[in-house]
Amino acid sequence: MDITQLILDDHHEQRRLFAMLEELDRTDTDRLGAIWGRLSAFLEVHAEAEEEVFYPELLKLGEHTGAEQGATDETKDAVKDHNEIRDAVAAVGRHPVGSDEWFAAVAAANKANGDHMAEEEREGLTDFRRSMSLQRRHDLAVAFAAFEATHVTGVPAVDKDPAQYVRENE
Repeated sequence: MDITQLILDDHHEQRRLFAMLEELDRTDTDRLGAIWGRLSAFLEVHAEAEEEVFYPELLKLGEHTGAEQGATDETKDAVKDHNEIRDAVAAVGRHPVGSDEWFAAVAAANKANGDHMAEEEREGLTDFRRSMSLQRRHDLAVAFAAFEATHVTGVPAVDKDPAQYVRENE
């Protein structure tokens, strides 16, 4: 196991679930709601697992990762992105399932999540593969998978202050 691969696998599943929502009949609100319920819980559990397991380790790599931005800035940006995704997910819940407003809010959540995943795949995951031993990536993968399995039904969505998060995890 490798934590970078687990994160990439999660990203693939998130993209797949968003695609399902786009393909379902807009009047099939039971299925739309069920898939959205799974996706919204998954997004939050994934973000929380990254914040518990992945990003503290990225911070430990420090500024020598060779990333466009240092590990501190990269982590702050990721936590900010997670907050934006949380807020976009919350906005979906303010509209009736299947309505035009609901689909627009889902699209906004998809965009926020897609932008974050692309950046993370380009930067943080690349930094990890280049700088972390395979054994350490395996150990972190076990912790990441266990966190997600333990919280499969969801975790509370709570925005975090990016600067405070970094201070607490450096």
